[in-house]
Amino acid sequence: MKIAIIGTGNLGYSIAKGLITTNAITSLYLTKRNLDDIKEFEGYKNVMLTTDNTLAVRESDILIFAVQPAHLQAVLNEIVPFLTEKHVLISTVTGFVIPKIEAIVGSDTFVIRAMPNTAIAVGKSMTCLCSNEAGQKRIKIAKAIFDRLGHTLSIPESQMQAATVVCASGIAFWMRLIRATTQAAIQLGFDAKEAQELAMYTSEGAANLLITNGDHPEQEIDRVTTPKGCTILGLNEMEHKGLSSSLIQGMVASFNKISNIKEAEL
Repeated sequence: MKIAIIGTGNLGYSIAKGLITTNAITSLYLTKRNLDDIKEFEGYKNVMLTTDNTLAVRESDILIFAVQPAHLQAVLNEIVPFLTEKHVLISTVTGFVIPKIEAIVGSDTFVIRAMPNTAIAVGKSMTCLCSNEAGQKRIKIAKAIFDRLGHTLSIPESQMQAATVVCASGIAFWMRLIRATTQAAIQLGFDAKEAQELAMYTSEGAANLLITNGDHPEQEIDRVTTPKGCTILGLNEMEHKGLSSSLIQGMVASFNKISNIKEAEL
């Protein structure tokens, strides 16, 4: 696939790394104002670095936009004269809705929104997808790309803000839980490196149990809790201190913040 990433910042960098690692490209153009920030990609075969967005568009079929929300409109206005019927536009830009994109590029353009997270750099992203009517004809292309970089789920655009909280912000929430587990392990006698290793691989194992078995989390919890045992005592103490409610309230607060930002932009 001939792919261009327009705006190779943190997320664009992660996508590029994932695409290269999984050999998902025929060619890959990476654009950025300061190319020194992405110099490490210079040695890769069929990867080109440029400050010229229009060049990347002319040489590619699939355009992944990973710029800041405030910059997307200007970028679209810049490249729209160079769009053809072959181009598939995939926006990862938070809050920039499909009708707003269509108003610039036209409703007959294949427009897809993707909400990945930074785990895309290691091929483990949870990516949500939605599209305009024309984009439904190319949604399988986006799914093929992001399935190589993790897992995808197609959702209505109305749920994309919530997906941002659960999946994109969710990486930070899980990192904090892993950090807390690491701190507890240190207090229980492990050194810092061992503690983080225990926390990381235990959380990975928990997620893989659910993915592989298809069970509800409570079913897996029941397998490791015994009457009057240490596990149920620890779980109950965490719930008394508000573990679940704090996590839920934090995610809802993040969602409300995104909603307020979107309303301010309208």
